[in-house]
Amino acid sequence: MSEVLPRGEKLRRAVQWVSDRRREAPGAPSGPLLDEAMSRFDLSPRQGEALVELLRERAGGSR
Repeated sequence: MSEVLPRGEKLRRAVQWVSDRRREAPGAPSGPLLDEAMSRFDLSPRQGEALVELLRERAGGSR
């Protein structure tokens, strides 16, 4: 992705993309989706961790 995005925008787009893929294929394993999102949206390791945590919270897996 060659466009310059405001801070946090890549992460927001990645969360939306993974959420959309999960809606399309609810039984799909999360690992490959997360890996693809991190690559597709050029997320840093810290942003990747935030992506995992945000999606875990959305799924109700947080405490």
